[in-house]
Amino acid sequence: MSFAIRFVLIETSHPGNIGAAARALKNMALEQLVLVRPVHFPHPEASARASGAEDLLARTRVESDLAPALRDCGLVLASTSRERDQYFRVLDARAAAAHALAAAEQAPVAVLFGSERTGLTNSELESAHALVRIPANPLYPALNLAMAVQIMAYELLQARLERAARSAPAAAPKRAPLATAEQMEQLYAHLAVVLEQIDFRDRTPQGTHLMQRLRRLFQRAEPDANEVNILRGILTAVQQRRRHAGSAGTVVRET
Repeated sequence: MSFAIRFVLIETSHPGNIGAAARALKNMALEQLVLVRPVHFPHPEASARASGAEDLLARTRVESDLAPALRDCGLVLASTSRERDQYFRVLDARAAAAHALAAAEQAPVAVLFGSERTGLTNSELESAHALVRIPANPLYPALNLAMAVQIMAYELLQARLERAARSAPAAAPKRAPLATAEQMEQLYAHLAVVLEQIDFRDRTPQGTHLMQRLRRLFQRAEPDANEVNILRGILTAVQQRRRHAGSAGTVVRET
């Protein structure tokens, strides 16, 4: 059975990790692997490490940028062991798997993994709704990329098995699909234009954090497409009212 959960590996440098990731996904009944700017792929070592998951490896998508890898996704989770700023919500792998499984019923879900050397950059985290942490020895928390993929894939399988084992609860109202990454980017661009038009600026000494804070606010809220449309409608109304106020204040002189 296929699940709408894709694993996205960004700038993977070791082809063996790609093959091992493909094998881990197939072991756990997952089918979608996307590579963003892999250093070496296709590669014989990737095929060798796939060991029985060559079919999944053959279907792996390769993208030159993160945006197309996230196309149509609602929930985006980012796996990282690094400390980040306080505005990110952080889930452990088990909680993240349960959350991803529920969200995948409405729209595709992406789980991001950064390069082996540097992990995910701050710009790559901009589309993430939450960070995923895998509990580990605090003295040595860094996991091999393929190991991290295996653990997250395992937790997703466990979440599915636990859901199947439970008696079917009373049907809960289904939530509308989350807004896609493209829709969220359109919202942020629209918001930035309106803030500039009404002269609402970051008054801190650095003057650079306002949009970052607003992005974190909306990413934590996980708005659906209808909610994003409402927010953009409000922004459009602000723009229209501002234009109307400007034209009403124009003085016409007769000659």
